[in-house]
Order: sequence, then structure tokens, then C-alpha cells
Amino acid sequence: MSAQKSPAHTADTGHGDHSVTSHLHISMRDYLIGFVLSVILTAIPFWLVMGDVLESKQLTAFVIMAFAMVQIVVHIVYFLHMTSSAEEGWSFMALIFTLIIIVIALAGSLWVMHHLNTNTMPFHDMQKMQQLP
Repeated sequence: MSAQKSPAHTADTGHGDHSVTSHLHISMRDYLIGFVLSVILTAIPFWLVMGDVLESKQLTAFVIMAFAMVQIVVHIVYFLHMTSSAEEGWSFMALIFTLIIIVIALAGSLWVMHHLNTNTMPFHDMQKMQQLP
């Protein structure tokens, strides 16, 4: 006798070529690692500001921004489970596209504000001009 599958067992489940192994294995350990990293990445900048550790405010702001970027990556990887292999990379591509749009919008806004600031006559210069003979 040949072992044939009945039509009920061979029915298409709508998964196509996707296999069960393509799903991410998410565990409580991943969430705990993400949580601990998030707490550390929040506590260090808090300590830098409250302890007035760095003398330069610009350096402090730069370090805080660096920690913020690392924390974004931690949240994306450990909480959103977004990797280049998730959903055949489409989620990752959407994230990259979103980041590109955000960078363009922020850079354009900063460029416009900078040029408005440099090309618009400040109030104190107007007062100096009024005092000229």
C-alpha cells in the first residue's frame, strides 16, 4: 500500500513557500536583555547630566544623542524584533526608508533655520544701525 495523503492533509494553508522556521524565536530572555540594556542606556546619560560629569555642554549633548541612537537600535532589535531577515527584509527596508525621510526632513529644516538666522537682520544690529550718523 502506498502512503498517500488525503486531500484534507494536502490543502494549501495560505503560507506559500514560507516555512515555520522563518518565524522569529522570541523568548523572555530577549525581552529581559532589551529591558536591562534600555535601563543602562537611560541611567548613564541621566548620571552624566545630574552629576555634571563632562565639562562641555556640547560634549554632554553629543554623548546623550549617541546613547539615544544606541537605545533606538536596542528597541528595534529586542522589542520590535526587526532584523534584515524578518519578513524577508521588507520591514527593515521600510525602516531604512523612514530613516532616510526623517534625515532629509531634519537636515532641510536645520538648513532653512540656519539660513533664516544668518540672512535675517537680528534686532541688536538694527539698534546699532539706528545709532549711526
